[in-house]
Amino acid sequence: MSATVSAAESRVAVATQRQLIWWRFRKHKVAMASAFVIAFFYLIALFADTIAYTDPFDTQATRSYIPPQPIHWFTANGQFRPHVFALKGKRDMRTFKLSYAPDPGEPRDLVLFARGYPYNLFGLIPTDIHLLGVSDGQPQNSLFLLGTDQLGRDVFSRLALATRTSLTIGLVGVALSLILGVLLGGMSGLYGGWIDVTIQRLIEILRSIPTIPLWMGLAAAVPSSWSPQQVYFAITLIISLIGWTELARVVRGRFLALREEDFITAAELAGASRMRIIFKHMVPSFLSHIIAAVSLALPAMIISETTLSFLGLGLRPPAISWGVLLQDAQNLQTLSLAPWLLVVAIPVIIVILAFNFLGDGLRDAADPYG
Repeated sequence: MSATVSAAESRVAVATQRQLIWWRFRKHKVAMASAFVIAFFYLIALFADTIAYTDPFDTQATRSYIPPQPIHWFTANGQFRPHVFALKGKRDMRTFKLSYAPDPGEPRDLVLFARGYPYNLFGLIPTDIHLLGVSDGQPQNSLFLLGTDQLGRDVFSRLALATRTSLTIGLVGVALSLILGVLLGGMSGLYGGWIDVTIQRLIEILRSIPTIPLWMGLAAAVPSSWSPQQVYFAITLIISLIGWTELARVVRGRFLALREEDFITAAELAGASRMRIIFKHMVPSFLSHIIAAVSLALPAMIISETTLSFLGLGLRPPAISWGVLLQDAQNLQTLSLAPWLLVVAIPVIIVILAFNFLGDGLRDAADPYG
């Protein structure tokens, strides 16, 4: 027993900080599961066009508010054959409401890697292969896994592309906030003097302004004539310019504690520049804390974009994001006709919870000796 303990202790003694963090993080089962969930969603974002089986911008009035279509896995004789039934529309002559009912006499077999609308994989490779399709007929006329919206657009396909937009805005926004937070917070803590005073006053001004009115004011300044790509870039910048202040405060506090350490003095005597001291010597010493802070900032960025777009001040159609899709579920009349439009809220909740659990695990693992 003593030999086993001695071997374990010696292994810990020679382990790097990265190894210690990984060993402790592996013990956090919820955080590990959350990491897989987040990786799954980013995989969806990466292959969004492949997962979408119909053109998310394809509209047709006759497909308006079609309810979600169940998948039948077995035939009547017990044979495994995933399929859906064709839908037949019937209009109520009293209310003029069009309702849809499955026709068991017209099954549509589901196939993998079917051909559909053309797109560029990763924006580079032209292809028309999609993960799912039907063997007989066009998917836009026979496959509605999550139903359709008012304009007859497939909710499942639009949700796949919305996932890519909302998650990439979170990544880009956090990346910009990280750069600003580390750079300005590091300069504030390392230089001191009037630079520290100026940066801290700027942080206090930004943090004293109510967040939602500030978002609304900045987002409303985006011209309505801008393209979706320009609005996307502007919203990312807006969210980043607001989100860097908390990280800057943390970095400043750490730098104030580190700048009197011997290795910082040695770097200064060796002629290292201030920028080199910040990024080569001081930041790596508490990199684990920055990783934890970033993992907790990502859900805040995603919620910011979703909130702005839901209020009509962020991304606007024809752009597709979680907030844009949730705009369709704003009023009770729409929800009474198509309650399945609220399905967009499910991935938002799952991703936000997963990021928070992941952040908790990283924060606990960041102190491997604790």
